[in-house]
Amino acid sequence: MSDKQELSRSEIARQRRAQRARKELEQTSKRASKPVVKVARVAPRAAVTRKRYAAPRRFNIALGLPEIHLHKPNIGNQRLFASWRLVSISVAFLLGIVIFLALYLPFFRVPNATVLGNNRLTREEIEAVTGVIGQSIFTVQPDAVATRLRMNYPELLSAQVKVYLPNHVYVTVDERQPVILWQQDGGYTWIDATGVAFRPRGSVTGLVPVQGLATPPIGTPALDDPLAPLPYIQKELVDAILALAPTVPADSTMVFDRSYGLGWTDSRGWKSYFGTTAQDMPLKVRVYQSLVDSLVSRGISPSFISVMYPDAPFYRAAEVKYEELPLDSGL
Repeated sequence: MSDKQELSRSEIARQRRAQRARKELEQTSKRASKPVVKVARVAPRAAVTRKRYAAPRRFNIALGLPEIHLHKPNIGNQRLFASWRLVSISVAFLLGIVIFLALYLPFFRVPNATVLGNNRLTREEIEAVTGVIGQSIFTVQPDAVATRLRMNYPELLSAQVKVYLPNHVYVTVDERQPVILWQQDGGYTWIDATGVAFRPRGSVTGLVPVQGLATPPIGTPALDDPLAPLPYIQKELVDAILALAPTVPADSTMVFDRSYGLGWTDSRGWKSYFGTTAQDMPLKVRVYQSLVDSLVSRGISPSFISVMYPDAPFYRAAEVKYEELPLDSGL
């Protein structure tokens, strides 16, 4: 009875060992049949010369769970961006200081303008129009100043403005030269060779005086100079005046008539007119002189002579007044 019990105990122990062995084999077979998680290996990248702009590195770590990635914290780029912000703020602050000093520092303010080329216009008159006195040299606009001068003074043929640091402004002007003294309706003005009228300043010798009996024809604007004022009279009329001026008698003044053109009143009592064209003015003068000589030689006293058309000149004879004698005069 005791042997059976001993055998049964040993048998039980062997069975237990066999069960444990089977369990271990099962567990080993399960582990062997379980799929292995693949670990992704990233090939090393080539060395980048500029590390500042290198792409962020990525690491794949096997944690037993697929598709979980850890990124390297981008601490260096954040520091770089912060430093660039600081630099930008500093530069903007410095530029603000420079602009403030350039606009308000007395060292850059214009004390006066240097005017060159003026003859009749004074420096004070030009400075008053430029408006640069007391301004910062950085706010002076040369083209705008030159345009303002031309618009205020029609006697300026051209104006040029240049600025130099720290506070120098140079104004160079070219004034128109008057050739005609035009008188009309109790007033007078100067006129240059292009027909532009402007205010007389001072005294100029050699001007041709013309008495306007009517308003002259207006000239056409200059196409090559948009700032030039509109001519008061046509340039062709100016040329005719200059061509006729040497033949005007010393005791007469040239006049302008809307219908007959240029002429004068002769001291011998008649009016002479020559039209308004300049190209044939020498011919008109010769025809006029021949006609006068012929009339004087024949004893004819004209009251009006016109050579506006040199191929068809005409005149009007003066009326002869006859005085009646009394009957008791003894004749």
